[in-house]
Amino acid sequence: MDFFPIYLSLKVATVSTVLSTIIGIPLAWLLAKGNFKGKSILSALVTLPMVLPPTVLGYYLLIILGRKGAIGIALNRLFGFNIVFTWYAAVIASTVVSIPLLVKSLQGSIEAVDKDLEDVARTLGKSELNTFLFITLPLARRGLISGIVLAFARAMGEFGATLMVAGNIPGKTQTLAIAIYDSVQAGDIQRANTLVVLISVITITCLIAMNKTTAFKRW
Repeated sequence: MDFFPIYLSLKVATVSTVLSTIIGIPLAWLLAKGNFKGKSILSALVTLPMVLPPTVLGYYLLIILGRKGAIGIALNRLFGFNIVFTWYAAVIASTVVSIPLLVKSLQGSIEAVDKDLEDVARTLGKSELNTFLFITLPLARRGLISGIVLAFARAMGEFGATLMVAGNIPGKTQTLAIAIYDSVQAGDIQRANTLVVLISVITITCLIAMNKTTAFKRW
């Protein structure tokens, strides 16, 4: 059995989850605490990957990252590098579809934090950044953990957008979800069944771990 799709999916999911966390935490804080013009537009843009068909999202990414796209042209001119049809493109696709899950989960938790506790920190001379890092974020950690786990699980199962921008290249860009599709198309049902069970076990394990962690009383 070819283990490359398993390895690649875990690699892509891990990297995209890290990126989703780095990008998603500031976005969640901004949407939860910010009061600025265009907030509703930003919220809609963050949520958009959850409602757009994956192929449409993949097409947008292909337009942006492709040889004629703004980012694609810049990368090609600066580094001579084409990101489309590489595992980096799979990471970007997975990150884009995962960020909304993390942001929405964390945003709700941030909004639920007792504002009096934050005000006390400010009166003691803590900056907004320190208040967020040492008061708000720890109190909202259930939402953060849930968001991280959901982002990882979503990245593991990403298919449509990844297929559009990374393609289906065995040994290079073929993730678990794409390998399942490829196996079904080729009539290799035994391989498809094995991969389906594997990805199901991984995602279910993630969700069970999330439920147990967030339900822990001391949290």
